[in-house]
Amino acid sequence: MRSHAPSPREIAYAGVFGAAALLLPVIFHLVHLGHVFMPMYIPLVALAFFVRPAAVVTTSIVTPLISGAITGMPPFYPPVAPMMSIELALTTLAISSAIARWPRANPWLVLVPVLLAGRVLYLGLVTGFAAVIDLPVAFVAGATLIKGWPGVILMTVVLPPVVIAQRRIAGGREGPKGREDRAG
Repeated sequence: MRSHAPSPREIAYAGVFGAAALLLPVIFHLVHLGHVFMPMYIPLVALAFFVRPAAVVTTSIVTPLISGAITGMPPFYPPVAPMMSIELALTTLAISSAIARWPRANPWLVLVPVLLAGRVLYLGLVTGFAAVIDLPVAFVAGATLIKGWPGVILMTVVLPPVVIAQRRIAGGREGPKGREDRAG
């Protein structure tokens, strides 16, 4: 029987990466680049390569909500924090599930389509909300499309080399997604 509960290692990874996801936006917002480079996404998307879905999805759901409650970033109205929670949970679920199924998959081949799908999902959430509260949907959609691309590019450039380096460091031994973590 498999255990779906996160292992101690996964809990530690989720704590460290979750803390980074809370701290990075504060640093990026100090220089007015938080909305451009999506700093909360970077550690959470990275976490998806290192732990099973349950741990990363839980971390991805709660982190934007905690950050919004503590710092006001992302805001709850408009409901950016809940929309980010949904996008991050589904994005990290897709990455973690793919890596659990194919542990040696090329990180670029996993990351790029999932990030693009995540941005499309977020676009749908934002434009849907804009339509509900009677904002100009075309303008909101255009701004949403433009806004996140530097962050997507940054993650595409930075995260795959980190994953590849972690795989090399782990060498022959099992990494965070090791047999002991998957089997429970």
